[in-house]
This record gives sequence, C-alpha cells and structure tokens, in this order.
Amino acid sequence: MCDGNLINELDVEFILESEYPDVAVLMNECLSFCGLCALKPYAMVNGTRVFANTSEEALDKIRAKVEEELAFYAG
Repeated sequence: MCDGNLINELDVEFILESEYPDVAVLMNECLSFCGLCALKPYAMVNGTRVFANTSEEALDKIRAKVEEELAFYAG
C-alpha cells in the first residue's frame, strides 16, 4: 500500500495478521496505481484490486476476498 493510500488510516497489516495468522500481509510503498490511492482506500488481494469509499468498508471487502481465497484453496 502506498503512503498516500487512504486505507492507511487503519493498521490493516496488524488487523489482518491477527485475524488471519496463516495469511501473509505484504506492505509496499507503491503499487503503481497513481491517483487511485488518493481517491479511495484500496489494497491488492492475491492480484485483485479491492477498494471502497471508506477505510472500514475497504477492510470489510478485503476480509471477504481473503475468506473467498481461503475457501478456494481449502476446497
């Protein structure tokens, strides 16, 4: 996630690592989506952009995508 990313209002790394200890959370300074990070909070989940209007909503969507990925690989 970029330093300018609005999702940085939350400690997403800590939250997700505590909720999903088997999931690797990687923080990047820049993901080369210039402009998006200043408009909406977003993250990449296994190669898919996840974004929303608020940081909390984005975190909920990230959780849902993580759950979807975990279910796929557990299947």
